[in-house]
Amino acid sequence: MSEIVVGLDIGTTKIACFVGRKNEHGKIEVLSMGKTESLGVTRGVVSNIEKTVHSIKTAVAEAQDRVEGDLTIGVVNVGIAGQHIKSLQHRGMYTRNTTQDEISQADIDALIDDMYKLVMEPGEEIIHVLPQEYIVDGEQGIKDPIGMSGVRMEANFHIITGRINAAKNIQKCVNKANLEVSETILEPLASSSAVLSEEEKEAGIVLVDIGGGTTDLAIFHEGIIRHTAVIPFGGNVITEDIKEGCTILKRQAEQLKVKFGSALASESQSNEIVCIPGLRGREPKEISIRNLSSIIQARMEEIVEHIYYEIKNSGYEKRLIGGIVVTGGGAEMNNITQLFEYITGMDTRVGYPNEHLGQSATEEALTSPMYSTGVGLVLKGFESNERNRRSLAAVKSHSKRTKGSFFDKLLEKGKSWFEEDVD
Repeated sequence: MSEIVVGLDIGTTKIACFVGRKNEHGKIEVLSMGKTESLGVTRGVVSNIEKTVHSIKTAVAEAQDRVEGDLTIGVVNVGIAGQHIKSLQHRGMYTRNTTQDEISQADIDALIDDMYKLVMEPGEEIIHVLPQEYIVDGEQGIKDPIGMSGVRMEANFHIITGRINAAKNIQKCVNKANLEVSETILEPLASSSAVLSEEEKEAGIVLVDIGGGTTDLAIFHEGIIRHTAVIPFGGNVITEDIKEGCTILKRQAEQLKVKFGSALASESQSNEIVCIPGLRGREPKEISIRNLSSIIQARMEEIVEHIYYEIKNSGYEKRLIGGIVVTGGGAEMNNITQLFEYITGMDTRVGYPNEHLGQSATEEALTSPMYSTGVGLVLKGFESNERNRRSLAAVKSHSKRTKGSFFDKLLEKGKSWFEEDVD
């Protein structure tokens, strides 16, 4: 069987497991998925280990059962999100020992590894180090320095950090579910892999992933990630508002939001009424769709204002030709794109997670924006495997090239002298 990668999306409302493989044309197919309610996660952060472990086991077992043939899931790529995620810009430098060889993947890896040693605030760790552009011997604006000659290599980095405890709790839950974590990936980065094209990233675009507990944001320009942010509101806050505003059960509020909710009250029919069954022995409750949409719009406007603030704060507001792509469960709400366009004045579309996929066995996973993160985790897993293979090949070819060099011969001579002395 060809190489298999598993993505595990541990979200606030659902835990979803995706199994993907590469077909003979190099395209990625989603073979199966398993999904269950998430009971131990609050605002993107694990709050109950046992409940989260149970949900992970259920989702993984379902994904395993749906795959044709014998498959045991052991290693997964996991998403991380939550209010604790921060990002910063930093410049790093690496001086090479030789001017003879070209800059290789091994040099870039050494520079990136060096960034992971940066001193963070207590309780925080680096999750991702993302190179933005390289500077070789003072020459700026280089996107890929491999093959160039140079001694002093610098790079501007976008560094994403998070709380050590939050990452450890995710790891603990996965390990307790008898699984191993291959890589922890920031969720908006995973979603962007699933829903954005390279052209859009080049033109300049904002990815907004509206989940249950958080709204994640990533800004790309000239193919490079420029800004990331996590806003601590999502679809669950809207459900709570409906529950309070209409004095109904949370379950009923969620159903109302999904079936009849609209992000623009003016687009709802003013005379439409929904009847909600009352508690035992009580009258059913009548709720106006216009009122429901007014509650949703008030909260959605607040979320979009937060997003717009982050866009302006990034300094790229005027350079984002691609506009905004909204994905995640919240993107399924009626008139969501119109509200975004009304508040930000930027073109908006809904992002579906089938941008880079071949024909898949489970079409359900590709028709809903709520699965963008899970599909993205699979895509990122393949990217990471490919990068590791390239790094390994670079190290092997470098060691082959240096074999037989002056230093190698010197080393051999020294070895033979030492052996003679011992005799």
